[in-house]
Amino acid sequence: KIGVSQKAVVLNKEGKILVIRRTKSAPSRPLYWDLPGGVLDFGENTREAILREIREETGLKVNKLSIVDVASWFDVDTKKKQHFWVTVCYLAHTNSNKVVLSYEHDNFKWILPKDIQNFKTMLLYKKFISKAMIRK
Repeated sequence: KIGVSQKAVVLNKEGKILVIRRTKSAPSRPLYWDLPGGVLDFGENTREAILREIREETGLKVNKLSIVDVASWFDVDTKKKQHFWVTVCYLAHTNSNKVVLSYEHDNFKWILPKDIQNFKTMLLYKKFISKAMIRK
């Protein structure tokens, strides 16, 4: 199975990035810190999809959207079937710090990019953040 997902490194005016924590009941990686984003639906426009996902998961409007990186990777579900993902990472800027979380996440933090090393998250997201900070 092949899936396409998108994530965004959202940067505020203070130079901090937004991380959001997956709920305890999340179907994958519960209580991991995440970046806003989600799975691209069949036929969906990529730009519209990432803007929608950011808005749905955080309530934020963003601007200056640009692609930072694209990565492919294998994930293994609970049935031990391999799932191949292609993930597009964006850098986005926001003028607001007011986050309204969706049901998928239970906490958020605005952090300095270097502080992501202290969070339980996917190594891929740490790499995305590092690349995004070079391009900011």
